[in-house]
Amino acid sequence: MSDKHLINNLSTLVALRNSELEKLQAEQAAKQMTAERYRKNLARLHDLAVNSGASGNLPIALAANCGNYKQAVLAMADSHRLDLTMHEADMAVSQQALTRAYVKREVLGQVLEKNQKALAGKVAVQERKVHDDLATQLWLRGQK
Repeated sequence: MSDKHLINNLSTLVALRNSELEKLQAEQAAKQMTAERYRKNLARLHDLAVNSGASGNLPIALAANCGNYKQAVLAMADSHRLDLTMHEADMAVSQQALTRAYVKREVLGQVLEKNQKALAGKVAVQERKVHDDLATQLWLRGQK
């Protein structure tokens, strides 16, 4: 495989890794926004439970209703906490995938850079050889 062909293939692979990395970053950002929504909902549910007032001063039917309301809000908050915990675990797995994709992209980028430098070195050597040959020919012509 020629050096130029290898560099083209590596460039394509780096571009693919970049697009994969961008996709994973976008997914991670969306998951972070979802986690933030969970946290805000939990804060609102906590405020609803706390601000519903004391049920001890109310008539028995209203106190029972207020108690049931608080229990329902607290149960919903517990459900949200569980969902948030599961979502954060999913985010951790996604972060690991993002890190692996970043490492793959960096490794390929370094290989591409190394091959580009090697090809540039070969081209420079060939150019110097051509210039040296031309200079030698000119010098030899001048000697005649």
